[in-house]
Amino acid sequence: MPNIEIYSSPLCGFCHAAKRLLNEKGAEFTEFNVLTNPTLKPQMIERANGSRTVPQIFIDGRHIGGCDELYALERTGQLDPLLAG
Repeated sequence: MPNIEIYSSPLCGFCHAAKRLLNEKGAEFTEFNVLTNPTLKPQMIERANGSRTVPQIFIDGRHIGGCDELYALERTGQLDPLLAG
């Protein structure tokens, strides 16, 4: 199983959609809530090459991007191989 990390906020619909897709795929992930722990936001921004919005998703340390990028990987058939490790 790959190491999946997602920086998110409970108020973010895109975060919920990204997590829903990962859950549908049976993928386990570690969630970092930047709303309840704002000290994580600078770390997220640095890791995400300056991106400040949530979600920010990483698979095995590779920055995937946000919800749109995750769903684009799904549409093009590239997500399953990433989740397979």
